Amino acid sequence: MTSTSASDASAAETSAATATAPAFRGRIGSDMRSGHYPVPHRYRLYLSPSCPHCLGIAITHSLLDLDDTLPVTPLPAVPDAPECGYAALRPLYEASAHQYRGPATAPVLSDDWTGRIVSTHAPDILRDLAERFGTRGPALYPDHARDAIDALARRCEQDLNQAAQHAGGLGSDHPGYEAALGTLLGTLASLERRLADRPYLLGDELTTADVQLWVTLVQLDTVHRWHLDAAAVQRIAGHRRLWSYARRLAALPAFGRHLDLDAIARRHHAGCRGQEAAGAAVQIVDWTTAHTPERHVTPATPH
Repeated sequence: MTSTSASDASAAETSAATATAPAFRGRIGSDMRSGHYPVPHRYRLYLSPSCPHCLGIAITHSLLDLDDTLPVTPLPAVPDAPECGYAALRPLYEASAHQYRGPATAPVLSDDWTGRIVSTHAPDILRDLAERFGTRGPALYPDHARDAIDALARRCEQDLNQAAQHAGGLGSDHPGYEAALGTLLGTLASLERRLADRPYLLGDELTTADVQLWVTLVQLDTVHRWHLDAAAVQRIAGHRRLWSYARRLAALPAFGRHLDLDAIARRHHAGCRGQEAAGAAVQIVDWTTAHTPERHVTPATPH
């Protein structure tokens, strides 16, 4: 990985955030009047095993047992087009928007009937899978818990993912590092307390909040720790109940079968512009042993 200044790393983060902004925000409706209504074999997902948004959708797809209802087309681990895009998705993007010039990124939910994109917005796709296709699996987005699930999703994104990325981009010698790290550690401590008396974030039943937290924890251990100092990673690893929860979910086939550590590592090392820090050597979870006989975690290869 190439070393850069904190300002360069922050600029890279801003550029990446812009590149991954959703270009399409269609929704699957409840009936034929919506235009996009839930019909088996009509829609298709395009997912990359290295993308955290895709990982959450893939887990949800498996939890809802949608293999025979909504096919998935896999994409390479490392994007092969500008701005984290995929050449295979370019025709689909161009068919969906006249003179489209933005990045052709994943995830994508497309409509095979029209040959156009329905949505590239991961949270909407997750909700539509759970609400419109979730007839054979758990109630991942139940009516009574939607506000709580959405609030937890925002915490995962802002106070864990973005805080870790911000801290790593600044570097441990920057004045703002401790503040970003404090947000991250405080949120981890809060989630640790929440799990003290329940198996899942909202009680006895697994929801999309658990899917999103698990994906965030995977990213924290496999990507963000590369840019944190060793002391910070040790403090993160100290939330033992939270990481035990992460290992427990990894043992579920719907989670573990989609965890490709090699794909995550290759994507990260191919696009990373930040400076590697001492925390890279402090692995929090041995994901390769958090398994059952029904599933396999593809280990990362040395880089």
